[in-house]
Amino acid sequence: MAGGRGLRMMPMTTSIPKPMIEIEGETLISKSLIQLKTRIPTIGITVGYQGAALAKHVIEEGASLVFNTDGQGNCWWLFNTLMKHLDEPVLVLTCDNIVRLDLDFILTEYLRLNSPPCMVIPVKPVKGIDGDYITGGNNIVASLGRTNISQQYCSGIQLLNPAIINRLVSRVDDFNELWDSLIRLEKLSYSSIYPYNWYSVNTIRQFNEANT
Repeated sequence: MAGGRGLRMMPMTTSIPKPMIEIEGETLISKSLIQLKTRIPTIGITVGYQGAALAKHVIEEGASLVFNTDGQGNCWWLFNTLMKHLDEPVLVLTCDNIVRLDLDFILTEYLRLNSPPCMVIPVKPVKGIDGDYITGGNNIVASLGRTNISQQYCSGIQLLNPAIINRLVSRVDDFNELWDSLIRLEKLSYSSIYPYNWYSVNTIRQFNEANT
């Protein structure tokens, strides 16, 4: 998912979209693409702000599909593109994650939990990064937000089945709304804590720290 405006990183994002900001010599989005393209045959990217430049960049980096989601919510594509018909697990990432992607861990956890409609990946809270806390039990999410403090953040990494989700809930545009709907149905799962260090770049300070 790379369609956001990146307002918290202004003025860096005045002339380029946030996913094309360079971290240690690579663009933010290419850090994930490099890890994915040898393992996943079809990679789709949602673009919005300066979408033409970003689309050109991600195609050159190995993306297969580009969805123009300008002016739409972050999960609009899940209900309004051909993706909604896919009856198989789809790995969803935010472009601001900096993390080693362990696809084997993610898939093993998904199968262990009997292939839920949606499984979010928790990470340990990181000092200096605000995050949504996951609470629950038996790997079923009870709450997801900033109010109920726990020892696990929602990382922005998830595995979901678009066709099942479209059968379960009404169409929404934002992942927070989708997660709320799935929580009410007790259909939002969470995996074991992700075993690798995780970092997210949403502000100038976090960008500077990621480059040190």
